[in-house]
Amino acid sequence: MSSVDAQHTDPASPSPSSSFSLPDLYGHGIRLRLWDADSDADVEAWLRGLTDPEFRRWNTPLKQVDDLADARESLRAKALASTDGSAASYCVTDAASGAVLGHIGVNMIDLVLSVARVGYWVLPEARGQGVAVRALALASRWALTDLGIHRLELGHALGHEASCRIAERCGFRYEGTLRGAMWEAGRQDAFRDVHLHGRIATDPEPQLP
Repeated sequence: MSSVDAQHTDPASPSPSSSFSLPDLYGHGIRLRLWDADSDADVEAWLRGLTDPEFRRWNTPLKQVDDLADARESLRAKALASTDGSAASYCVTDAASGAVLGHIGVNMIDLVLSVARVGYWVLPEARGQGVAVRALALASRWALTDLGIHRLELGHALGHEASCRIAERCGFRYEGTLRGAMWEAGRQDAFRDVHLHGRIATDPEPQLP
């Protein structure tokens, strides 16, 4: 799980388009579709993801989500960002059954600098199935080709070895440690270090099973 991007936003960054349209993405046995804030099932899954102890161990969002009302409001904000082109928030689902598996976002999209950040999480029952790797590979390929981004960044809290492995499997090279770049778990007054990974459009496509 990785969501350094959830903490910081830059309101001065230019939006790509006022009529941004996001496609569904298919591959590796999964489908990436937009979250639906009007769907009770999506809201419940979003709430479970953001209140999961493992998620909260490694991530401290700007605004905490604690109940269904919070979750619906959070999803509506994600939908707005997806509409104005500043982010692409995808619900990760099983391509065959449609079951919700997790989330992946291409965030802080800046088409002027041609850079964006990626973050993701997986629901507890879907872990251990390569969901994060498959979703990250699919979303990254789309961002670096169809969306036209040159550089994608992925940051995770120091010590989150699973995210390190996921990033590297998907072609995100480790580029260094950012000091005090992320809030400590459950706090907004203390900071921890972050591992920064990056992938650019000219990097070779990673080979997945």
